Amino acid sequence: MHAWPASEVPALPGKGRDLRIHDTATGGLVTLDPGPVARIYVCGITPYDATHMGHAATYNAFDLVQRVWLDTKRQVHYVQNVTDVDDPLLERAVRDGIEWEGLAERETALFREDMTALRMLPPQHYIGAVEAIPGIVPLVERLRDSGAAYELEGDTYFSVEADPHFGSVSNLDAAAMRLLSAERGGDPDRPGKKNPLDPMLWMAARDGEPSWDGGSLGQGRPGWHIECVAIALDHLGMGFDVQGGGSDLAFPHHEMGASHAQALTGEFPMAKAYVHAGMVGLDGEKMSKSKGNLVFVSALRRDGVDPAAIRLALLAHHYRSDWEWTDQVLADAVARLDRWRAAVSRPDGPSAEALVDEIREALADDLDAPTALIAVDRWAEAQSAGGGTDEGAPGVVSRAVDALLGVAL
Repeated sequence: MHAWPASEVPALPGKGRDLRIHDTATGGLVTLDPGPVARIYVCGITPYDATHMGHAATYNAFDLVQRVWLDTKRQVHYVQNVTDVDDPLLERAVRDGIEWEGLAERETALFREDMTALRMLPPQHYIGAVEAIPGIVPLVERLRDSGAAYELEGDTYFSVEADPHFGSVSNLDAAAMRLLSAERGGDPDRPGKKNPLDPMLWMAARDGEPSWDGGSLGQGRPGWHIECVAIALDHLGMGFDVQGGGSDLAFPHHEMGASHAQALTGEFPMAKAYVHAGMVGLDGEKMSKSKGNLVFVSALRRDGVDPAAIRLALLAHHYRSDWEWTDQVLADAVARLDRWRAAVSRPDGPSAEALVDEIREALADDLDAPTALIAVDRWAEAQSAGGGTDEGAPGVVSRAVDALLGVAL
């Protein structure tokens, strides 16, 4: 599966700072010090509907992580999956009377278009669950053969007891885990499981649903969590720098994935930091496909909204915060974009050296994009007041905003 084209990242003078970021597992800020190549895995979409603002906010956060790393003169090895076979996708295809493969292909293509328009840097490896199945099956067989998995009525489950570190990502108690498991794709009430929290690794073939050859596992399809584990281990290995996604993935998805990988390898941890973006709401509720309260990136683009304004609307909120999308949020972003473009269109202005340093400092401090935006606002205000005669300043600002914030002026 191919990703989307990369926008050019302008080179800036000097060098950025190492990133301090909030790690869900420890509950505090950690300073990341990757080697020459920083490794990041971000969980991708289940392509049964278009990219909404919650998706965009999440991918914007991890795009900033990449930009901070690139500014430290590191390379970035970024991997993202596409869950192109799963219950929600199959259910939507049945509802709409279309083939599930066509639905997945259509929505993945639209996602690529949205990411390109928003100038999100693409992953080096963009892997669909279906194409990963040949690598998933041997991992499930290894877990079963080691006693870390068991069969129940043809399905194969992972035993959470097999990982002594289970629970160390989300740090939730058993009661909270059970509630979230039921809400987020698990089946804690299924009779016969060793532990209600045990997640499915391989689902035996069901009538009317797609299935693949699972070797000794029989015909079926993979569970959600093992999909990402197989892709991450194949392309990044254990101990990669950041596992990223929305805050609703901390449990069960990232918790279970970490346990799968740790049971497979005997190593800990799977990732050095588990980083989670907040939820975007609309009309007082989390924006989600199940609720249908969605604002789509593609719909805004069709209405003529500049993607740079959409990106500024996302950047105006700290990535870990939960916030609500409103017409005013977009209007403020459009006005900000107009002010910034007017400012950099002038032939000279105040020195930009301090501003570049402020943007770098803000982003290195847990991706504090709102503070970075306020710094650019101050420079634009001074520019509009006629302050400064540095002929190179507008160009420096334009390149810095592009390189570090992903906004083309």
